[in-house]
Amino acid sequence: MATTAPSVHLHLGHEQRESGSGGSHAHLHPVSQAVQADIPLAGAKEVEEAVARAEAVREAWRCTRPEQRRDILNRLADLLEEHKAELAQMAALDGGTTLMVGERGVETAVGWTRYYAGWCDKLTGDLLSTFDSRGEFSYSVPEPIGIVGIIITWNGPLISLAMKVCAALAAGNCVICKPAEITPFAPELFAQLCKQAGVPDGVLSIFPGTAEAGEAIVRHKKVRKISFTGGPITARKILEACAQEIKPSVMELGGKSASLVFPDCDIQAAAERAVFWTVGCLSGQGCALPTRQLVHADIYDDFVARLQAIIGQFKVGDPMDPTVMVGPVINRAAADRITGMFDRAKADGAAKFLLGGSRAGGALAEGNFIEPTLIVDADPDHEISQVEIFGPAVVVMKFHDEDEAVAIANNSEYGLAAYIQSNDLQRVHRLSERLHAGGVYVNGGFQINPHTPFGGVGISGFGKEGGKAGIDEFLHYKTVTIGVGAPIFPK
Repeated sequence: MATTAPSVHLHLGHEQRESGSGGSHAHLHPVSQAVQADIPLAGAKEVEEAVARAEAVREAWRCTRPEQRRDILNRLADLLEEHKAELAQMAALDGGTTLMVGERGVETAVGWTRYYAGWCDKLTGDLLSTFDSRGEFSYSVPEPIGIVGIIITWNGPLISLAMKVCAALAAGNCVICKPAEITPFAPELFAQLCKQAGVPDGVLSIFPGTAEAGEAIVRHKKVRKISFTGGPITARKILEACAQEIKPSVMELGGKSASLVFPDCDIQAAAERAVFWTVGCLSGQGCALPTRQLVHADIYDDFVARLQAIIGQFKVGDPMDPTVMVGPVINRAAADRITGMFDRAKADGAAKFLLGGSRAGGALAEGNFIEPTLIVDADPDHEISQVEIFGPAVVVMKFHDEDEAVAIANNSEYGLAAYIQSNDLQRVHRLSERLHAGGVYVNGGFQINPHTPFGGVGISGFGKEGGKAGIDEFLHYKTVTIGVGAPIFPK
C-alpha cells in the first residue's frame, strides 16, 4: 500500500485539534500490522466543548433557510464525488476495504447525501382541522430535535456518516459525532469536506474518542437523541443510559440474514450475488449481508458447486491492489474470534467446510487474512448459524418447502434483512409477509438505497435510516391549535 496515513484531528466545529484529553490510539497498518498513525482521542472534556459550541449556534441553524441547507449538502455531495479515489484509499487504510468496494461505498454515500439534500426544502406539516370543520384551527409543524449524538462503528464509516449525519443536518439539527478510532481516516476527510461545503462552525463536530467520550455524548442533557450503529452489547449500555435520561434513540445493530434460494431463480446470478455479498463485500464484515444461504433441495448440490467455483476466483490480499476481492478483517482479535468459531463448528460436527476455515497462509500468514470460507450442511441451531461471523464466509443450509425455509430463516434473534431468490411473484409476496426482518430484498434488490427505509427488528435494533422515515427520526412534529376564544363558562 503506497498511500500514507493522513493526520487525524478532533474536529470541534471548525477547530482542528491534534490531541485530546482521551490520549491516543495506535492505528495499525491493515496489511503489515505496523503502527502507521497515532490517533488523538476525545474525552468528556471535548464532548462538553462540542455541545457548548452546538448550543451557541443551534437556533441560528434551525432558522437557516432550507434552501441554504440543501445547497450545503449538495456541495458536500459534489466534494465527496471529487474525492472518490482518495476516500476509497482512506477506506483501505482504515480497515482493509478493497478499492472496488471502497469506491462503491463512496458512490453510495454521495447518493445518500444528495437524497437528504433534496428533503431540506420539502419538510411540511399537516392541516388537521379548520374553524368550520371542528371549531378550531390545528396544524402540525416539523421541527429539528436540537443537538443529536451519532456514534458509528468501524465497518463502512463513510456510508454511516452519510446515512446519519446528512439526514440530521437536513432536518436542521446540530450533530456531535464519534466515529470509531480504529477507522479514523475516511471520517477525517469527511469532516474536512463538510467544512469546505459550508457547514457552519459549531453545527457539526466529529472526533474519535474513548468510551468515556461516548458515554458523555449519550448522557449529556443537551444531546436530545442518539443514533447508534454497532453491536448489541454496546447498544444495551447506551439504552440503559438513554432510559435514565428518557432519551430516544435509533439502533442499527447487525444481523444474521437469510437468503432463500428457489429452483425458479437465475441460479448462477444468485450464486454470484451470494459470494460477493458474503465474501467480497467488506470481507464479510457487514450487518445486512445474506450470510445464511437457504437452498431448496432440488438445486442444493448445483448451487453449492457454483458457490465453490466462484469463491475460488476471489483473490485475497492487499486491498490497494485493484485485482484483490478480499482484504483483511479489521484486527487480530477479529481474526482469532472468526477462526475460533470455525474450530468449534468443526469440533462439534455442526457443518462441513468445503473451502477455507482458517487463516490465509503464505505471504499473508502474518496479517489478519481469513481464507474465503464455504460452510455447508450447517446445523441451523449451532453458533455458526446463529451468531454473526463477520468474516469472509457463507453458511449454506438445505430446505424442502416454503414452511421449512421460513422456519429456518426466522430461527434467529436478529431481524435486519431477508432475501428471496425467486421469479415466482406470488411466492415472493407470500414469503415477504412471513419473514421476520426489517427489509426483504428480492433478486438482487439493494439493501441501503437512500430512498428506502432501512432498519431491523429483534436484536437488530429499531428505528429507520433512509426515506422520509429516516429524516423523521431527526424531527418532532409540534401541534398548534387555535381556538375561537370562546369562554369556559358560557353566559
